[in-house]
Amino acid sequence: MRIFGRVRHRPSASWRQATDRAFTLIGDGRYEDAGALLTRAADMEPWLSESWFNLALLHKFRHDWEQARAAGLRAVALLDREAGAPDWWNVGIAATALQDWPLARRAWQAYGLKVPGEGGPAGEPVGMELGSAAVRLSPEGEAEVVWGRRLDPARIEVLSIPLPSSGRRWGEVVLHDGVPHGERVTAAGPAFPVFDEIELWAPSPVPTWVVLLEAATEADRDALERLAADAGFAAEDWSSSVRLLCRTCSESRMPSDEGDGEHLDPHDHSEPGHPGPLGHRTAGSGSGSLWVPERECGIAAPPGLVRGLLDGWVADSPDTREWRDLEEVC
Repeated sequence: MRIFGRVRHRPSASWRQATDRAFTLIGDGRYEDAGALLTRAADMEPWLSESWFNLALLHKFRHDWEQARAAGLRAVALLDREAGAPDWWNVGIAATALQDWPLARRAWQAYGLKVPGEGGPAGEPVGMELGSAAVRLSPEGEAEVVWGRRLDPARIEVLSIPLPSSGRRWGEVVLHDGVPHGERVTAAGPAFPVFDEIELWAPSPVPTWVVLLEAATEADRDALERLAADAGFAAEDWSSSVRLLCRTCSESRMPSDEGDGEHLDPHDHSEPGHPGPLGHRTAGSGSGSLWVPERECGIAAPPGLVRGLLDGWVADSPDTREWRDLEEVC
């Protein structure tokens, strides 16, 4: 068949059968068996970019980044279009995982993204201004959607305080996949994609603490969050910021509270006072007419600072604030 003026070889029936069977095995988590079939398919049709794209995809699933980079480069060498091919995106993910910054920059540019300048001191692509996004931690397990800042097309810095069940911390950088699974829509209108975590890219040295607060008003709660932020760390009222969602809802286009007033989400499967582990709302959410003074709060701060933050918070208004049961959880 002819595509864009070029003659393209149609893959054989044997190639298609091997490839289809391989992706069925991938869906069952049988990566070794799938790898044997995809390798056989690449031997049958080595001139097809799809042969190497599929192998690169498998190696990405296995987090075998050297092999993913090698197969991805063979795929892009056989492409019959100039820009926008997902083959380049997979190369960019593999290069980012390996900190191969020249290749990562080349991949994003070949895909069609603008990468300004020559990178930071370590050669990382910087200044792409991709904005905020959400990332689903542990997507195959007890998934939790948190908010973060996109550093480049494959990395997000976590700015929520994840629950301890995720094993992740505030300030960590996670490598994420390129295809979003769901969106979070704010009251102001913008929609933010939800990407799936692939693996931890850079750990955070800042531990996560949980503490029970007695905060007479929302303003008292907000004061602790500001105090932590002013110190360069974070506090988050988990009692109002976390909601439990089923997987279908989590991977769909979901509203995210922002601004004044309580948004009553019909897809929120949590119960009052018993938040679930799957989604962090945007900052400023959870306000409403009914306020419960006892709050479960997550704090990201060094051991030498966390008690001082809490004591300083209480000292500013001792009649309306108390804390107890501080525990390091991650």
